[in-house]
Amino acid sequence: MFSTRRSLTLAKEAKDSFLFLSNLRARFLSTEYYDPPFSPLSKPPKPKKKTKKTQKDQSPEPIVNPTAPVTSDLPFDFRYSYSETNPAIEPIGFREPKRFSPFGPGRLDRNWTGTCAPASQESDDQSQWAEEREKVLGEALTDEEVAELVERYRHSDCSRQINLGKGGVTHNMIDDIHNHWKKAEAVRIKCLGVPTLDMDNICHHLEEKSGGKIVYRNINILVLYRGRNYDPKNRPTIPLMLWKPYPPIYPKLVKNVADGLTFEETKEMRNRGLHAPALMKLTRNGVYVNVVGRVREEFGTEEVARLDCTHVGMSDCKRIGVKLKDLVPCVPILFKDEQIILWRGKKN
Repeated sequence: MFSTRRSLTLAKEAKDSFLFLSNLRARFLSTEYYDPPFSPLSKPPKPKKKTKKTQKDQSPEPIVNPTAPVTSDLPFDFRYSYSETNPAIEPIGFREPKRFSPFGPGRLDRNWTGTCAPASQESDDQSQWAEEREKVLGEALTDEEVAELVERYRHSDCSRQINLGKGGVTHNMIDDIHNHWKKAEAVRIKCLGVPTLDMDNICHHLEEKSGGKIVYRNINILVLYRGRNYDPKNRPTIPLMLWKPYPPIYPKLVKNVADGLTFEETKEMRNRGLHAPALMKLTRNGVYVNVVGRVREEFGTEEVARLDCTHVGMSDCKRIGVKLKDLVPCVPILFKDEQIILWRGKKN
């Protein structure tokens, strides 16, 4: 008898504990009854309004093939950098296969040659592009309009600014300019680094590739105007580069023996340049607008000039030497320890 009562009591206690645990579980794990203190009440979802489709909505939408290659009517060859490359110099090798187009596989209707994506060879494209550019620019701005435009965009706190670095006028920068032109009449361009050696080249490529016009130029600051009749909906199609292509391999810039000199004379010129006082000290990503003029003045009295490019970087030193070779002109005879040694040549 006693054992029967004890078994019933244990069974009852087990049943009560099971109910207690199930209630706790339902309270703390169920989302319906769980309501901690200070919890925000969830708002009931609003019923969606059923809109009746009209005949315009029921018309079939145009089907766009996402895998179709992009077609662009721009008449110039697509390059990574327009201002820092010379199409007249042919590379002697490539660091990656030509089949790897930076525009992506099958995304452009032009073939990538390793340095550019050439446009179609049609004579009317250049003339049509020039006519369309004149139509977009419209009438020339008056002096009052130019002054108002420059005052609005020339200051450093302008929100419509694009920074131009050592890559120069790149392909994707043209698309950035048109994106700014959607909501602004002009864009401020701040130029730094190696491209500032030749600001005329930068202005030329900016106007030619974008279709705008430079209305203000002060040292390294430019204001590029879009034109009176510019329509963002009719902007040109500019396919974007997905990555920066590897630069090709070009012929050696500095020869072991300079043209017009013997080996001993070349060695003597290099030693004289290393021990000569530095003409200028260039900084990294600086403004090099007056470098060409200073080098020309130095060659009026001296035969060798040295540029101190400490902390500039060896790659930028070589870029500076390439540009000075054509702009001065001169002959780079040595790049050593971030020092550039220039010889004026036999003709000077």
